[in-house]
Amino acid sequence: MTQTTNSHDSGHNWATYYQAVTGRPPRETLLKGLEIFEKGQKGGQGDTAPTGFAVDLGCGDGRDTVELLRRGWRVLAIDGEQKAFDRLLDRPIDRDLLETQLMRFETLTLPPAIELINASFCLPFCPPAAFPHLWETIVKSLNPGGFFCAQLFGERDSWTVYPDRTHHTRQEVEALLKPFEVEWLDEEEHPGVTAIGEEKYWHIFHIVARKKS
Repeated sequence: MTQTTNSHDSGHNWATYYQAVTGRPPRETLLKGLEIFEKGQKGGQGDTAPTGFAVDLGCGDGRDTVELLRRGWRVLAIDGEQKAFDRLLDRPIDRDLLETQLMRFETLTLPPAIELINASFCLPFCPPAAFPHLWETIVKSLNPGGFFCAQLFGERDSWTVYPDRTHHTRQEVEALLKPFEVEWLDEEEHPGVTAIGEEKYWHIFHIVARKKS
């Protein structure tokens, strides 16, 4: 897998980032999670794909939110930037299925009984001191059997120079995932560039996991 342009820039220039990623498809982690969820839950529903309640953390301009809505999911989209919602709500979406909430990771609260939490390339932007609270909130809010689709950054990622970012070793990632059955864990490491063309060394863990019953 190649990841050369799909993440936030190092300077938090969100307007520039959103412009750079306009029109990009949903993340592979979300698509894999939805595929597994649908296969496991479909049962006798014929050709109708199952849906539920999902949270899209760090939703950005909505590339993943839009896919969830398209499939009939009820979605709570959360981001710390109002610009994200301005762009999301400008897209052709079913607003009856969507709720948005402006909230930062440091003070994150989530409703219970969530069936899917998506967090594409956003969790590393949580300050290290706040990450334990963030992670506990994610795990507690997911239903047993609920899915978690996300990325975490490794300790060799070049953004470790920023003290407000959270990075993990492979062992730490595996420890975080103990409450889950891991469906897919792909570790990626290589030089590349960001969405806005900045050089960067990537060390990423792509995760699809299902909370244990």
